[in-house]
Order: sequence, then C-alpha cells, then structure tokens
Amino acid sequence: MIYFFIPDYHFSEYGGPDGELGASLRYLSQRFTMPLPELKATLTDIGTEELNHLEMIGAIVYQLTKDLTEDEIKKQGFEDYFVDHTTGVYPQSAGGSPYTAASMQVKGDPITDLHENMAAEQKARSTYDNILRFCDDYDVKDAIRFLREREVVHYQRFGENLRLMTDKLDEKNFYAFNPSFDKKCFKNCMKKK
Repeated sequence: MIYFFIPDYHFSEYGGPDGELGASLRYLSQRFTMPLPELKATLTDIGTEELNHLEMIGAIVYQLTKDLTEDEIKKQGFEDYFVDHTTGVYPQSAGGSPYTAASMQVKGDPITDLHENMAAEQKARSTYDNILRFCDDYDVKDAIRFLREREVVHYQRFGENLRLMTDKLDEKNFYAFNPSFDKKCFKNCMKKK
C-alpha cells in the first residue's frame, strides 16, 4: 500500500454532516414511521449497510494513522486532533466539528423523509467524489469507489420507494397530509386505488 495520509477527508465520511454515521441513524430512525412494510424494509437494509460503511471508513482511517510519527503528525496538521484523540477514530467532520445528530433529519412524513434520504445519498456521493480528487492511494481509492457506487444504488432504491409511496396515495393530495400520521386519510386513499 502506498502511504498517503488523508484522515480529514475520511473523518468527514465517518462522522461529518453527510457521513455514514448520520445516514445510518437517519434511516434506522425513519423506519418507525414508514406506513408501508416495503419502505420499512428498505430503510432497515440501507441503515444497516451504512453501519458497515462506517466500519470500512473507520478501518481506512485507522490504517492510515496508526503508525504516524511525531514529525508526520506535525507535517500533516494533525496535532490538534492528536492532542484530543491520539490516533483513535473519532466521529467528526473534516473541519473538526464532532458528530451531532443536528446534522440529520427525521420528520415522520414519508414523502419528506424519502426526499431527504435521496438528497443525503447525493451529498455523500459528492463527498466521495471530492475524496477521490485528492487521494492518490490506489488501495484507498478502490474502497472509496465502492462506497460511492453504493450511494448511487441507495439513491435509486429511495427513488423507487418514493414512487411506491406516491402510487399508494391519491396523487391529487399526496402533499396535503402526512400518511404516517393521518392514518385514516391514508387508508381511504389506498381504498380508492
């Protein structure tokens, strides 16, 4: 493996606002209010997969930082992080902000949440694109390309779920109510189809 130190970029995908930790928590939290079992299943599957991605990013960061010397720590601008965490893998953005649940959204409205998820997958894809622009370690790039591809697949699955959800609703009213909260209205709309 060619040694190239880029922890800030990987930390962002670990615990940044568009990272794997936030995605997993978002999807696993949203599944409780999804009115259709197929949507709950998708959120459970993708939320669990995002935890696997979190583990992959953590392993990459650990492998890139575990053997740093004091000179490398200083040269890479890693000393502020090192003072607080040594080379432990800690969820934060590339700018150094610790992970916060305030960077994710769970509204309890399936239409809103599915749009949020599609946007989140695109933001994560963009972040991976940016990592690939700066990374010259071929082993790391292969893993990042894989993770980027999964973001595209997740975007497509959420798009399919959005179509399934809107097909179950009265198209004239699908923005007029929250189907997971307004259950009576949701049941009546489903009967009309």
